[in-house]
Amino acid sequence: MSEAPTGFRPGLEGVPATQSAISNIDGQQGILSYRGYRIEDLAAHSTFLETAFLLIWGELPSAEGLREFQHDVQMHRRVSFRIRDMLKCFPSGGHPMDALQSSAASLGLFYSNRALDDENYIRGAVMRLLAKIPTMLAAFHMIRRGQDPIQPRDDLPYASNFLYMLTEREPDPLAARIFDACLVLHAEHTLNASTFSARVTASTLTDPYAVVASAVGTLAGPLHGGANEDVLLMLEEIGSEERVENYLDEAISAKRKIMGFGHREYKVKDPRATILQGLAETLFTRFGHDRMYDVARRLEALAAEKLGPKGIYPNVDFYSGLVYRKLGIPTDLFTPVFALSRAAGWLAHWKEQLGANRIYRPTQIYTGLETRNWVPTEQRSGHNGEPTG
Repeated sequence: MSEAPTGFRPGLEGVPATQSAISNIDGQQGILSYRGYRIEDLAAHSTFLETAFLLIWGELPSAEGLREFQHDVQMHRRVSFRIRDMLKCFPSGGHPMDALQSSAASLGLFYSNRALDDENYIRGAVMRLLAKIPTMLAAFHMIRRGQDPIQPRDDLPYASNFLYMLTEREPDPLAARIFDACLVLHAEHTLNASTFSARVTASTLTDPYAVVASAVGTLAGPLHGGANEDVLLMLEEIGSEERVENYLDEAISAKRKIMGFGHREYKVKDPRATILQGLAETLFTRFGHDRMYDVARRLEALAAEKLGPKGIYPNVDFYSGLVYRKLGIPTDLFTPVFALSRAAGWLAHWKEQLGANRIYRPTQIYTGLETRNWVPTEQRSGHNGEPTG
């Protein structure tokens, strides 16, 4: 058996796999930026579609360019009746992430004329994916409840339209603005697992629908997306502020993961968590308090004392579930909403990969057996294939 080279790092931790100008993290200072703009500024002043434009094309659009981009996305929101029929065939108990992955991939059947060196093709694919992912996700949600999908409204902005398609009620403007800010916060985060998957898939020069489907499948894993669902379950399990300290001490003693805490990149509080906490407080002031927020605040305060010295602080998932719940988004749609937002980042990385493409083909460290002699079937025994003698 060959010896493993000393340079091997499980999970490629700390290993540069690409050069990118899309986003940057300073984990020591708690700074996240998209194309040089701080996330705090974008969440406060930008919109999701404007941020998506920035991520994909590298610059903020002009007023006219933004209006044109918003209009083009609005005009592409509707999906073929064949996609709706396909969604009706999915099991009602299936997870929405699986439905989203399948429906995103299916778009490649309808737009199969691949022209990756054509800027018009790239723009069209971007608009279709950003426009249709919310429609397909909301349609599956309604269909699994035995109802017809709600048609998108061309007069509503991006975030408002998605919330409308979930309930057929026009959302409160404040709720819609906060949801739009959440989409900005989740739109991009350097080379995480799903983005890496997107770039690897893109490097084969397949179509962007397969790229996004690949990334959705990666995000569906419990070690990547879905932690905000687990945070809510944890808070409900704790139940009250008085039980927080015992829960935390037991979790630390048992070396059990505390959901919503810790991030490989950040050694301080995730800047997105700070913004989401403020958004949560705004929501609670307007639409009523959530007692689980008190539990969360108490948990954060105690964890800062016990885990802060180790660089473990709240991440983006810690408060996002509380925000989504107050917005009326079903729990099992939390991760698909993450995908809806992160599609902007995936498409930015797809476009960047095309600009200087080389197919990903890393090497491996072989740990198996050396060359062996063939053993005829009648001479094998047991499960290990050793000769009978």
